[in-house]
Amino acid sequence: MMVASRSTRLAPGQFERIAKALADPRRFEMLAVVSSRAELACRELVERFPVAQATVSHHLKELTVAGLVHERQEGQAKFFRARREVLEAYLAELRHRLSA
Repeated sequence: MMVASRSTRLAPGQFERIAKALADPRRFEMLAVVSSRAELACRELVERFPVAQATVSHHLKELTVAGLVHERQEGQAKFFRARREVLEAYLAELRHRLSA
């Protein structure tokens, strides 16, 4: 069970960006795959999902803009890791809004 960090707060509008990003089933699934590993190369996601590389890149960009993943570039390769502290802050805010 994730516990929200007291120091991590969502930026204004970030709750809505995250909700929108996670509303896409393919994007949600990609986040689940990225979250299952310490770090994942973009090419591994391209191999795993039956969509074009450009589509995978678009979904990863949306997850990055929402703050859910961190992107690191090494040469031509891009690597992604889940930002668990942001996901924890989102879940805390969701619980707060649903209980209000």
